[in-house]
Amino acid sequence: MSTFVSVALLVALAVVMLGLGLSLTVADFARVAKRPKAVVVVLVCQFVILPAACFGLVTAFGTEPVLAVGMMLLVATPGGPAANLFSHLAGGDVALNVTLTAVTSVISVVAFPLIANLSLAHFLGGGPGVGLSFDKVVQVMAVVVIPVATGMLIRRWRPGVADRSERPVKIVSVVVLVLVIALAIAGDQGRFLAYLGEISVVAFLMGLLSLTLGYVAPRLLRVGPRQAIASAMEIGIHNATVAVTVALSPQFLNSPRMALAPAIYAMQIMIIAPVFAYLISRPLRRTAAVPPADGAARPAA
Repeated sequence: MSTFVSVALLVALAVVMLGLGLSLTVADFARVAKRPKAVVVVLVCQFVILPAACFGLVTAFGTEPVLAVGMMLLVATPGGPAANLFSHLAGGDVALNVTLTAVTSVISVVAFPLIANLSLAHFLGGGPGVGLSFDKVVQVMAVVVIPVATGMLIRRWRPGVADRSERPVKIVSVVVLVLVIALAIAGDQGRFLAYLGEISVVAFLMGLLSLTLGYVAPRLLRVGPRQAIASAMEIGIHNATVAVTVALSPQFLNSPRMALAPAIYAMQIMIIAPVFAYLISRPLRRTAAVPPADGAARPAA
């Protein structure tokens, strides 16, 4: 991969993270106190149960080690920008989504390198040159944390600039995701079709499992339906740009084949998530459609 492309990947990731920062404020972190149960459930699902489930799934399917690591990288990332959109369309608590994205993004700065290195050591046997060394971890943190912090500072000090910039940056983020996926496929196009069937099944099951876990776990613990919808979208829709960039970039893992797994997941979840959102939002729509009983207060005309 050329130096230009590798640098462009890092810049693209920084733009995506800047867009995330533009949508966050300190109040989004403080809001944890209002929904502590929902936040704790999501954190346990996101950083404990989901990686364990992914490990079990790729092991059960005998997934090729490099592709297995790619899936583990994917589940170690925080929620992606599309989580808010699908949560909104399904009637979820979008404010909770923003809070969850803020909190999981901070935690993933530590969790992502940890899960990545454990996965690399297990599936690829560790060894010299395998894994994210300390300096590489610092680089990942820099590319993720600094743009997010910059975006938050712009939001705090220049809210008008943040408001005008947020939509264009979101559009750029979508374009970046598409380009990153295209680079991942192009980087190992000779093997893409060969691996498509194998990893597609695992990615599909992982997507379905992530969304289901994100919805069912909160509901079992008596979290409200709107908050459970937000949780499902946050846990199911990962920031694949981070995983693909770390896998592709020569500065980090330099493995186009590893990037195929998160790239294919990202494509599939854009189909699975809307269908899932439609199904779990049906009870909310039915409740909203029920007319008030006779004698009950009715909204003014």
